[in-house]
Amino acid sequence: MKSLFDTVSYNCSKLVTKTYSTSFSLATKMLSKSIRNDIYNIYGFVRCADEIVDSFHDYDKERLFNTFSDDLECALRDKISLNPILNAFQHTYHKYHIDKPLVDAFMASMRLDLHKTDYLTDEEYKAYIYGSADVVGLMCLKVFVKGDNEKYNALKESAMSLGSAFQKVNFLRDLKADFDGLNRTYFPNTDLNNLDEASKKEIIEDIEHDFKKGLNGIKKLPVEAKFGVFMAYRYYRQLLKKLKKTPALQIKNSRIRVANHKKVELLMRSYVKYQLNLL
Repeated sequence: MKSLFDTVSYNCSKLVTKTYSTSFSLATKMLSKSIRNDIYNIYGFVRCADEIVDSFHDYDKERLFNTFSDDLECALRDKISLNPILNAFQHTYHKYHIDKPLVDAFMASMRLDLHKTDYLTDEEYKAYIYGSADVVGLMCLKVFVKGDNEKYNALKESAMSLGSAFQKVNFLRDLKADFDGLNRTYFPNTDLNNLDEASKKEIIEDIEHDFKKGLNGIKKLPVEAKFGVFMAYRYYRQLLKKLKKTPALQIKNSRIRVANHKKVELLMRSYVKYQLNLL
């Protein structure tokens, strides 16, 4: 039965989420059950594409990515795939009428990571952020508003800002891994060999601007999604707070993280704020 295979597919996407990201998994658990699986399905898809370009160094990554891309196109066209992650994603894609250009923009940014190692202009940087993060936020927004185009358009800009903020925090946190391990630099006009406090301050101010716009949108989300997204927002704000207090040289030479016990504390405090309508 196709329904049985679909269930297996959804479970695969959930497992990918839980295995690769405890923080995102925790936030997703705070969403309504009615939309939770669909967010797992989106995360499973984007994580697999990201893993190809970031992790599979002993293999022909370009060939793997091309195969994944071809399989994606077939899954979206045929509404089925023997790849359970793509089978789960195509279900959510069709259920909420996710715009194909969002998927194409994401895959285009992932493809850049196969060869491109730096972003020299603001235009290149913004284009990459849009494809790697903003569109993921927009795909999730389609689920949050259950395909309501009027609500989607009203919240689109804030969802993009929140996606940008999350991605930029990741870039700042992962400076060492990206620079030393993958020879990548994402921030334009920044010499990572000599990252100083002034450059770090400029990056953080840009992220805080995105967070402010993103929070305005969170307040207007449907109740099924609001607390889960607020939880993710609180986690990334905490991570940015730690990065802000960490010397620039230390950021470049180590990976800053939020401890698991702190994530639980954030969950409890976020829940109180949410219940008291203090977002």
